[in-house]
Amino acid sequence: MRLSVIMPVHNRETYVGAALRSLLRQRDAADLDIIVIDDGSTDGSADAVRTMMDEAPHIRLFQQENMGVTRARNSGLGRLKPETELVSFLDSDDISPAGRFATDLDFFRRDPSLELTYSRMMLVDRIDDETLEPTRDSNTISVRGIHLSAAIFSRGLVDRIGGFDEDFVQAEDTDFLLRSFEAGPRYALPDTLALYYRRHAGNMTKRDDVQSREFMRAIYKSMKRRRADPSLKPIEGIFELKKLADWRFM
Repeated sequence: MRLSVIMPVHNRETYVGAALRSLLRQRDAADLDIIVIDDGSTDGSADAVRTMMDEAPHIRLFQQENMGVTRARNSGLGRLKPETELVSFLDSDDISPAGRFATDLDFFRRDPSLELTYSRMMLVDRIDDETLEPTRDSNTISVRGIHLSAAIFSRGLVDRIGGFDEDFVQAEDTDFLLRSFEAGPRYALPDTLALYYRRHAGNMTKRDDVQSREFMRAIYKSMKRRRADPSLKPIEGIFELKKLADWRFM
């Protein structure tokens, strides 16, 4: 199965190599196509990606001026090949756990009508960039949170829901996921661990005021859509929603 993974990058020279290696170690599980959108990086991010490309033709790199993560993801969607059957995402500072694709893609193989899998994520504060696993002394919490990398979308579903709403500064991923489930796809909720979300000083989600405002705006837009069109599906029991103050490591 042709799986395209879209990875936006902006000044992630330190992390992007590990993120790409975490995908490449799963190349036997799928016909892997990695679309890297360098969003105007001013560090060595693009060179780090090119180094990986020397060994892996699965990686395609596209560069653009800095336009933000939402437009970078839309650029990635615009570069899907006609033969792409499934679409997923990985941020350039996160890690895709070993075996994730082998497990979740099997759901699609067993059920050709399936349009979406949505798995679990682990927030981690320390990752060994050699083993690509959390260190023994790392703090972690595992949830079915709101993250694009937890999902694998059928190409048909992606085409049906359209691209990311470029009106969002953050929470464009929340909006995209809400629209995905509103469309009423046939979906599965595996307990697969879909990503290690690396917590560090540069996380966008540490801007709590912006995150809260944009998240609530995504929820409000979902409510408006469903009021205007009763055929859209309600979204219940899919995400484990927590107050920002509750996102403490256990």
